[in-house]
Amino acid sequence: MSRPSRLLLLLAAALAVCLTGSAGTAAAKTVWLCKPGKKDNPCTPGLKTTYFSPSGKKLRVGTPKADRPAKIDCFYVYPTVSDQPTPFATRAIDPEIRSIALYQAARYSQHCRVFAPVYRQATVAGLGGIRGTSAEAERAYNDVRSAWRTYLRKFNKGRGVVIMGHSQGTFVLRRMVREEVDPKPKVRRKLVSAILLGGNVTVRKGGDVGGDFKHIRACRSKRQLGCVIAFSAFNAPVPEDAVFGRTGEPKLQVLCTNPAALGGGSAPITSINPSAPFAPGTAIALGITLMGVDLPSPPTPWAERPGAYSARCSTAGGASVLQATARKGAPVFKPSPAPTWGLHLTDANIALGDLVDLVVRQSAAYAKR
Repeated sequence: MSRPSRLLLLLAAALAVCLTGSAGTAAAKTVWLCKPGKKDNPCTPGLKTTYFSPSGKKLRVGTPKADRPAKIDCFYVYPTVSDQPTPFATRAIDPEIRSIALYQAARYSQHCRVFAPVYRQATVAGLGGIRGTSAEAERAYNDVRSAWRTYLRKFNKGRGVVIMGHSQGTFVLRRMVREEVDPKPKVRRKLVSAILLGGNVTVRKGGDVGGDFKHIRACRSKRQLGCVIAFSAFNAPVPEDAVFGRTGEPKLQVLCTNPAALGGGSAPITSINPSAPFAPGTAIALGITLMGVDLPSPPTPWAERPGAYSARCSTAGGASVLQATARKGAPVFKPSPAPTWGLHLTDANIALGDLVDLVVRQSAAYAKR
């Protein structure tokens, strides 16, 4: 078995209780990574942006308009990033935790108040083979579930909410949404959308619902509410032993929704990245380096490349993924840490402009409703 496949199995084992077990263990008081009014909040870096052509030529500088006040909220759960040497992390806000919030969640602050709990996740070391316990996995889920309940009780006040996650964050949220949102009409009505990337969200084969969720359908239009956007990005044929895009359940398939063309087909996508490098010296920083692309690093907080890639959902070879193709001289990413992972490390950024635009349109539709 290849090392990436072993890592996937380790992730699945680490999160098995999070996905299927009972939630009997009480969680401690929520530690917030991002929350409105929090000092030194990594989710509110400012919006000034330098725009580049696909090939990297500087075009202009501008500041996208923000909603003041924000009309909706975003609840974000981050992926596996902790470099702590134990199988499961503490709730220390380490540099890599702050970096991932900047990379994946902060741009949404243009249109929503971002709430992001710290949770005692399975660490990079845990994926590498250092074994933890099922109780620790359950504790990670309880941290997120408790934060969600605290958010609803203390902060929501009837507002619409986008639920967002990537990788391990999506694995945890698949269970949380299934238990805490999907079966509860009053809570489900608050759901603007769920953006669950890089985590193999499932639906019934040939359908838009019926796998992970009974009621929450795939998003197929920009004004559809209470729906889910999910994909894993690749830019080459998907290996047979790929970590993402396949499920062992014969009646199910992994969901792919193209945020730039929800109804189907191919469309240009807009990538957005922070100009600040990911936390230096960390495992994720190394993984980003292995992708072989020098991202723009302008003096503004953000670098945006409209139309640098085109994307389409593909089921070639039985894998359901978002295939991204470089356009007009855009750099070509190398899969990292191996071809079986595809473009996992840039799932949240390669089409971030389209995801943010989708949230804008869904927010407007929610306000009208």
